[in-house]
Parts: sequence; C-alpha cells; structure tokens
Amino acid sequence: MGKLDGKVALITGAGGGIGQGIALAMAKEGADIAVVELNAEAAAKTVELVQALGCKAIAIPCNVGVRAEVNAAVDATVKSLGGLDILVNNAHASRPGITLEETSDENMALSMNSGFYATWFMMQAAFPHLSKQGGKVINFGSGAGINGMWGQTAYAAAKEAIRGMSRVAATEWGRYKINVNVICPAAESPGVKKWKEELPDQYKASLARIPLGRYGDCERDIGRAAVFLASEDSDYITGQTLMVDGGGTFVR
Repeated sequence: MGKLDGKVALITGAGGGIGQGIALAMAKEGADIAVVELNAEAAAKTVELVQALGCKAIAIPCNVGVRAEVNAAVDATVKSLGGLDILVNNAHASRPGITLEETSDENMALSMNSGFYATWFMMQAAFPHLSKQGGKVINFGSGAGINGMWGQTAYAAAKEAIRGMSRVAATEWGRYKINVNVICPAAESPGVKKWKEELPDQYKASLARIPLGRYGDCERDIGRAAVFLASEDSDYITGQTLMVDGGGTFVR
C-alpha cells in the first residue's frame, strides 16, 4: 500500500521539472493527479507518465494567475477525480538577474501574479473542499528570498509573501485539520538549468555553497519531501518551511 492511496492531488506547473517530479513521486505512493499546466503538450506527457504508474491523471489547462481559471481547475479536479486532498502550488514564472533598481513593474507583476497571487487563488478555491475532511497544502518558497540572492528582487518578494501567507493559513486552518507547509528546494529543474546557461558564474557560486555538492533531483529529492508533507507522516507539522536544498541555506 502507498502512503497516498485514495488521495487526489492537484499540482500546478506539473508539466515538467519539480512539478512533474512531485506528480510522479505522489503517483508512486498511490495518489491520483490533476496536472494543472499552461503548456498542454507538457501536461499530456506528465499525465501519460502518471497513468503508466497505474494512477488516474487528468490535464487541466490553466493560467494560475487568473482567478476564474483557477476556480475552474479546482472544480474540474473534484468533478473528474472525485475530490481534493492535496494542493501543491508549484508554478511560478520570473525573470532572474535583474537588480532591484532595474526591476520594472512588469517584472514584479509577472512574479507576483504567477507566484503569490496564483497561490492565494488556489488556496481560496481549494479551501471549501479541503475543509470538509482535512487535507495538505504544500507551497513553495525559495532560498532566493531567505538569503537575499542577487538579481532576484521580484522572485524573492513573491516567495517570501507566499511563506508569510502560508504561516497565517496554518494558524487559521488548523481547526479544519488542514496542514499548510512550505518547501524551499534546490533542484536541477529546467529553470535552474536555464539560469546555469544565462548566469554561469552565479550558478557555480551557488553550487559551491551546497554542502552535499549537488542540486537535488526533482522526483527523488523534492518529490519525496512533498510526499512526506502530503502523507499522514506529517500530520503534526504545519506552518513550517522545509529546506530541501542540500544544506545550502545555512552555509553563507
């Protein structure tokens, strides 16, 4: 038996990278998956991989920065998969390498809309379903915010806003048996690979600060951490930030 047998997980940005890694890790533990993704082709691939593991999966096209589309995605999940037990807010778009004084309104809006507002919209839409029987919410922060990483003003601002909101939700939603926690990952995701290409010196400097000497695997490292937070193993944990980063945060 899997740790998530009978559970339904909605995962945003699950067409690749960390989102896909989480989808596969959760499916291996028995969860059915709603792949909420803007890229239809990428979503279809994740659905195929999850179904190959013997679990149900559906692809839901969605711009997570638009409340109406978020509401529709949650409704489609409940209708097609029979409920909602786990919400993973992973999707986030941002443009790195821009200093604070150069950050434009457009840069900030992109990060806040796809990250903070998307997480807020999803949590509000999921609440009526999660509050019926309890559930798990997993949001995403970043070492970029905790460490004040150069060139990440918009991204860091959105991620720290998400962490703050998550702590408030943990306080308010505990009475409904809803656990809300945050993962701050360091993973060799497509976004990190692009960052490596665009800012190789910054990437190398970051890698040198990770005691375990590598970026994490999207499924094996980040996905399994998400499974823990989604399972009964974490029933007495809420309002916390789990650093899944090879120890990089405490080394400066």
